[in-house]
This record gives sequence, C-alpha cells and structure tokens, in this order.
Amino acid sequence: QVQLVEFGGGLVQAGGSLRLSCATSGSIFSINAMGWYRQAPGKLRELVATITKRGTTNYADSVKGRFTISRDNAKNAVYLQMNSLKPEDTAVYYCNAGVQVRAGTIFGDYWGQGTQVTVSS
Repeated sequence: QVQLVEFGGGLVQAGGSLRLSCATSGSIFSINAMGWYRQAPGKLRELVATITKRGTTNYADSVKGRFTISRDNAKNAVYLQMNSLKPEDTAVYYCNAGVQVRAGTIFGDYWGQGTQVTVSS
C-alpha cells in the first residue's frame, strides 16, 4: 500500500523557520500533484500550498512570500520551507499526493498522518 510520512515538525519561536519533508513509499507508479494542508484546533483543514508535476505552485494567501513548496520527482518527495513563522501558523500539517499505483489505473488521493508545527509568541 501507499504511505506518506511527514518529517520536520516541531516547536519554533515566532520569526523562525522550519522545513517539512514528506516521504512516500509503497506501490507507486506515478505521482501527479502534491501538496501541503494544515488543520488548527476548531478549524477546517485548509490548503497551504500545492505543486504540479511540472513545478507550478499555488499558495494560500496567508503564507505567500513566507512558505516555499518544492518536490523531487526522482524521490517522490515534497517539501515545505516555512520562514517568518507566526503563531497563527500553528497546526497539524498534512502531506497530500495524487498517486497512480499501477500503469493505466486512475490516480487516487493519499494523505500522510500529519506533523505538529507549533509557533510560540
């Protein structure tokens, strides 16, 4: 089965930086778009950033200019560089990928287990 695992979460002071990584494993033939989402207590899960297979990116307005998403297609990995962190960035961050497990099959949506990011004031 396909698995996505996030790394790099933790506690950081406001203004600091963190780099999140998402590693994929299992039966993976191809990966289409990848992205990062987050969910804070009492709020809905929201999009943070996405990146297409060709490298086109999309960001939530709240993180533009501060976060950078990137990917390594050879490793089937996606990263999120977070700079100038604010307390309102505190949330569980989830990795997402559209995965084709076998040639000729439909792409499915897969999620990681999440990693906690806490920004102190």
